[in-house]
Amino acid sequence: MKRRTLLQGFGASAAALAAPNLAAAQGSRVLKFIPQSDLTVLDPIWTTAYVTRNHGFLVFDTLFGSDGAFKASPQMAEGMTAENDGKLVRITLRSGLKFHDGSPVLARDCVASIKRWGARDSFGQTLMAVTDELTAPDDKTIQFKLKKRFALLPDALAKSSSNFCAIMPERLALTDPFKQVTEMVGSGPYKFKADERNVGHLVVYERNAAYVPRANGVSDCTAGPKVANFDRVEWHVIPDGSTAAAALQSGEVDWWENPTGDMLPLLRKAGVTVTVQDPTGLIGCMRFNQLQPPFDNPAIRRAILGAVSQEDYGIAIAGDDTSMYSTGVGVFTPGTPLASKAGMEPLLGKRDYDKVKRDLAAAGYKGERVVLLAPTDLNVLKMQGDIAGDMLKRAGLNVDVQAMDWGSVVGRRVNKGPIDKGGWNVACTFWAGGDQLNPAGHTFLRGNGEAGGNWGWPNSPKLEELRNAWFDAPDLAAQQKLAQDMQVQVMQDVPYIPLSQTMQATAFRKDITNVPNGFAMFWNVRKS
Repeated sequence: MKRRTLLQGFGASAAALAAPNLAAAQGSRVLKFIPQSDLTVLDPIWTTAYVTRNHGFLVFDTLFGSDGAFKASPQMAEGMTAENDGKLVRITLRSGLKFHDGSPVLARDCVASIKRWGARDSFGQTLMAVTDELTAPDDKTIQFKLKKRFALLPDALAKSSSNFCAIMPERLALTDPFKQVTEMVGSGPYKFKADERNVGHLVVYERNAAYVPRANGVSDCTAGPKVANFDRVEWHVIPDGSTAAAALQSGEVDWWENPTGDMLPLLRKAGVTVTVQDPTGLIGCMRFNQLQPPFDNPAIRRAILGAVSQEDYGIAIAGDDTSMYSTGVGVFTPGTPLASKAGMEPLLGKRDYDKVKRDLAAAGYKGERVVLLAPTDLNVLKMQGDIAGDMLKRAGLNVDVQAMDWGSVVGRRVNKGPIDKGGWNVACTFWAGGDQLNPAGHTFLRGNGEAGGNWGWPNSPKLEELRNAWFDAPDLAAQQKLAQDMQVQVMQDVPYIPLSQTMQATAFRKDITNVPNGFAMFWNVRKS
């Protein structure tokens, strides 16, 4: 299909849904954005998908924000006090906070929201495990009674990655954490326009005129004042890279979240701003379903370590520019205090597929079909799926590559059943490096099994023991030693395999300024 025909068809379908609002939209300040993929899940607690995280931060606010140095500071909170050796913590809400439906934000809304988040998120689960009681003594006070001092409490509530602690009305926050909330009522700087949503094509947000940004602080990532400078933010879903690049060059869109590597030279020549906003990059991960054979067998998972070439993944995603990818990637983000080479020998040695085949046979693999979920519409994940499928086949596995859009993968990977009942065996994903700095937010480091709720469901009591000890470590040296022990344990239990670190560029037109560092955030952005 020609680019012009595709865009006209796309625009026509969007206009049909948006017709009642066209008059209002004309002449308004509009930001047109190409997201990494379609938005198929709206609830930021239910999924770890980053596209849902980005959507969530438009609609929902958080009690604390996190700056570029991952330092927490009050956001919806006015402040926090601690008594009784840190075991009694009170958080006071700012005045004037309102949800999009006009109702005031009350402490009981926050309590219900924290509990729902704490049932799903790795960091939240840790916080709730040390919480004896979480209550709202009055409309403006959130009170934690802790079993012991937990210095990272603000950091947990400030988490800015997937499964962040989104504050929603109590009536929504009381929804089962394992069921999706579909009514989008938050208190954030933008409102979700459900009446204009066109799945596969268009997502629309309008400025929340009642939103009151913080009066002080420095705007950095999710911390500080959040100012909505656009009347509308439109997400235009354009999966084809060439079409997206042409739309950005012509000015039909303003910002492309994740341009493909092959398009970067073209965009630079066209005078488009191309930059890396997140220096921690993306960490590729291969995740196994440990509830189903063959990867319920740790020896089979360990055998796969010998087949992984991190360089193959880096080149496939970033090309020959070695500044855009790193190998030798372990459990923690390269170049950060907890990163090390401990236990990395299975990933750093020479690749030997004959040995991998022998190891698989010795572990008991007998040719069982292995279903690999392979996204087609998100470039980084498509490349990972392509490399993983080829690698597993070369290793001698009977691989069934099932290609589908990213939204379908997100829905499919929560299926715990066997493959003949719609289940799966292996899937690749990525996490921002900021999510793997330490055990607190590192979702794939959990070994709490099926009850933990994270897809893949690894069970590793030893890994959980080491992770819990890390939170009580007295200093950085002790934390580093425990981090090394965790990495050694990961290479034994293999809850996942780190693939590579790649830098993800974003691209926007020259008249777009004040784009925040980190992921795609829309407050404070301006168009000149």
